[in-house]
Amino acid sequence: MQKVVGTTADLSPGEMMEAEFNGRSIVVCRASDGEFHAFTNVCPHQGAPLSKGKLCGAPVATEEIGEYDFQHEGDILRCPWHGREFNIKNEGRTLAADGKQKLREYKLSIEDEQIMIHK
Repeated sequence: MQKVVGTTADLSPGEMMEAEFNGRSIVVCRASDGEFHAFTNVCPHQGAPLSKGKLCGAPVATEEIGEYDFQHEGDILRCPWHGREFNIKNEGRTLAADGKQKLREYKLSIEDEQIMIHK
């Protein structure tokens, strides 16, 4: 099964949109480098619709204690309810301390400027 959920022109880098695939809500994201990713549109923490959150960056610790560097702009999907963050460039893994939890990712391809989701 496959479905066109939009076109490449629908999203600029750092943007996302909600779509439907196989009766489920998904969120399609375009990373800062232009790559597309699709995930389930439900935060595993308490079920928030991730498409209502935002794509942003996140602070990364430096070698200096208490100093951080802001990185990954447009690659971090932040939940709208509790701020849980997922790196769309790293299989949708959470930025939480354990880093093991991740979003369900959907197979995606670009064909003639159309965003295709596959089962």
